Amino acid sequence: MIVAGHQPNYLPWLGFFDKIKRSDLFIIEDNVQFEQQGFTNRNKIMTADGVRWLSVPVEHVNKPLLINEVRIANNGEPQWGTRHWLTLKHSYCKAPYWRDYCDFFEDTYQRIWSRLIDLNMHLIRGIMSFLEIDRQLVMASSLNAKGKKTELIIAQCKEVGADVQLMGIGGKCYIDNERFKQEGIRLIFQEFEYPSYTQTCAGFVPSLSVVDYLFCAGAKFEEISKKV
Repeated sequence: MIVAGHQPNYLPWLGFFDKIKRSDLFIIEDNVQFEQQGFTNRNKIMTADGVRWLSVPVEHVNKPLLINEVRIANNGEPQWGTRHWLTLKHSYCKAPYWRDYCDFFEDTYQRIWSRLIDLNMHLIRGIMSFLEIDRQLVMASSLNAKGKKTELIIAQCKEVGADVQLMGIGGKCYIDNERFKQEGIRLIFQEFEYPSYTQTCAGFVPSLSVVDYLFCAGAKFEEISKKV
C-alpha cells in the first residue's frame, strides 16, 4: 500500500492532488505547527492585474498553534469570504469552465467557517470530487504515531499498514533513506511536471492554485496524470 501525506493547504496547487491520486491512502497532517506566511491559509490565483494572493485571515495568539487549532478571524475581517468569492468571479467568470464549478465555490464562501481546517478540508474534498480522485483521507491527529520528520513518517506508515511511502520532491532534503530501508518501507518520490494550458492572461504562470487549472482547463486530471 502506498501512503503519502501533506498539510491541508488552502486551495492547493495541482501537484497536491497528483500526490493524492498516486497514493492509496493520504494522511492530512493537521497536527503539525501552523506556518505563518505559508500555504495553509493562502494561495495564488491569476487576476486581470496579474498574480494575486488570496489569504484567509486567522486569529493571532501569543503561542505556536497546530493547524487544527487555527481559527479564522471572522470578527476582524467579516467580509473575507465575500472578497475571495468576488475575486474568483471577476478573475475567472469568462474562463471556459467557470460555470462547471462556480456554484460550489459560491456556496463555500457564503458559509461561516470558524476553523481553518474545516474550510480547507471542505475545499480539498470538493476539488477531489471534481478531479474524480477517490482516495481515503486520514487525519494525522486521529493516529497514535509520534516523532519528528523521518521517525514520524515511519510511525505513520506502520500504523496504517503501508509498505511504500510517497514523498514530495522536497522530502529529499530531510528524509533519512536508510531508516526507511531498515524498517522495510520503500521510499519513492513524486515527479510532477506541471501541465501547460491556456490561462486568462497572455503567457503562462505555473504552480497557481488548482482553481486556475479547473476554471481554465477543466477536470482533465486523468489525462494529465498519465503524462507525468
